[in-house]
Amino acid sequence: MMRIAAVGDIHAGADSAGTLRPAFAELRECADVLLLAGDLTRLGREDELCVLLDELDGIGVPIVAVLGNHDFESDEADALTKLLRDADVAVLDGSSVVLDIDGYRLGVAGTKGFGGGFAGACGSDFGEPEMKAFVRTTKQMAYELSYALEDLETQRVDARIALLHFSPVKDTLGGERLEIFPFLGSYLLGEAIDRAGADLAIHGHAHHGVEHGVTPGGIPVRNVALPVLGVAFRVYCLGTEEEKEN
Repeated sequence: MMRIAAVGDIHAGADSAGTLRPAFAELRECADVLLLAGDLTRLGREDELCVLLDELDGIGVPIVAVLGNHDFESDEADALTKLLRDADVAVLDGSSVVLDIDGYRLGVAGTKGFGGGFAGACGSDFGEPEMKAFVRTTKQMAYELSYALEDLETQRVDARIALLHFSPVKDTLGGERLEIFPFLGSYLLGEAIDRAGADLAIHGHAHHGVEHGVTPGGIPVRNVALPVLGVAFRVYCLGTEEEKEN
């Protein structure tokens, strides 16, 4: 059994110091790894990320992250990525990582993802160059996610997780306004996960969504945006139906 803690949309800022530290300090007792589903900062600034890294310092479990749209706001994504990696956080961007956890091999494939909408109400790469670029960005990220998941299959892992910021399904968008669904995720990401296969997909971004969803192919999807969870993180136990919160 592997215990996967996850949270997204922390939106760290100067006033965040100390707010999550008490919960993170207990994480080692209930989880084997922490997954961060993007929007780690409010405005994508290094000082904001440093606040979060202080909260995470010494938690005692591996950390894997993807960036979110907020983390790109100040054009410092490369600097944020370096800070995270210097702090031993694995940052995924169309890539994967394998973690050895008490004899189990956990593979995580990650991408920020992008928008575009869902089957029956989605954009297409037709018409203006700007629209083509928008949809092709999602197509590229979906392709990279699929490839990263497929690569994990060749590495004989015991479980595979798809980690994103944008949603791969509309199930978890819940109370979000229908008008903004195209900016919250894309069915292309869900298709990529179904095509390559995974045991669990985790995302954030939809603050007014719901936690539980499933891809068309039956893969569980969890929206772990902090405003949705209402707690510092959720723990999912792969191989069982047990779920915990902290």
